[in-house]
Amino acid sequence: MIVKLKQEFDKQNVMNLISWFEKKDLQIVETKGENSIVLSIIGDTRMINETSVKAFDCVDSVYRIQEPYKEANIKYHKDKAVVKVKDIEIGGKDFVVMAGPCSVESREQVLEVAKKVKESGANILRGGAFKPRTSPYSFQGMGQEGIEYLLEAKEATGLPIVSEIMDIDDLPYFEDVDILQVGARNMQNFSLLKKLGSVDKPILLKRGLSATYEELLMSAEYLMAWGNENIILCERGIRTFETGVRNILDITAVPYLRTRTQLPIIIDPSHASGAWELVEPLSMAATAVGSDGLIVEVHNNPEKALCDGSQSLKPKKFDHMMKKISIMKKALKEIEELDE
Repeated sequence: MIVKLKQEFDKQNVMNLISWFEKKDLQIVETKGENSIVLSIIGDTRMINETSVKAFDCVDSVYRIQEPYKEANIKYHKDKAVVKVKDIEIGGKDFVVMAGPCSVESREQVLEVAKKVKESGANILRGGAFKPRTSPYSFQGMGQEGIEYLLEAKEATGLPIVSEIMDIDDLPYFEDVDILQVGARNMQNFSLLKKLGSVDKPILLKRGLSATYEELLMSAEYLMAWGNENIILCERGIRTFETGVRNILDITAVPYLRTRTQLPIIIDPSHASGAWELVEPLSMAATAVGSDGLIVEVHNNPEKALCDGSQSLKPKKFDHMMKKISIMKKALKEIEELDE
């Protein structure tokens, strides 16, 4: 951290600032320039809030040269993280696809979709039992009953399941759920993140609608700081000035985050577009850019879906997309061999 002092300052205030840093076991190196004095703060400054430093009258500006996250920082981890779910490795060599309905609507629906997506090559079944909805009058999910239907589908197909948790009090219902999803609206629900950090289950962390890359990584840091290292990041589209689609898929997130974190990164093309016609091309782009997988909404009767039917693929179209992704993965492998 670099602290630039004002040209005119009270010496006692500077001494108080230096003492404040030293009490936090940080070293201070003073550099006198022609027009200004700069304090270089050496040590672990993650716990230092810039606004607290700026509260000292002598401070002109504060600059971080070290990211405020360490557990989720690639600088401190030699190898890329791999999250294991049964025999599936997310972040490993395999391209992992999670697929299923946005919301669980019935036992028959979940079982049918689960069998279809497995036949097409999906690795994990997704399904929402507890649904965060913008309108309080919209379908809120089946709750515990929906989880039970997902577990039946898991037993019938052998597919692990991922489902969103909104309240830590609901955790007992998720005992046999393989991956807990933290939705975009809860990305900065820090109380929830702290408690999920102590849970021995992988967490799928979705990027908030207007969250920066650093804010996403800081949310991952919350989970990891409380002990959970099995984190999967998910880019699901962000809100911009564009109104033609529901959200804008930030494809840049994958290569950029690769330079910042060791955590696996998947993409949600369904929420990123809000339109089923765009899911396949966005999935192809996500594959090409090097994401570790996809989470896709698939519904057997999207016209009658209780939630997000317009962005759900029918099983036949999902199967077609999976065939195209398989071909693309083979082509990408040849490209990777050229770089070796």
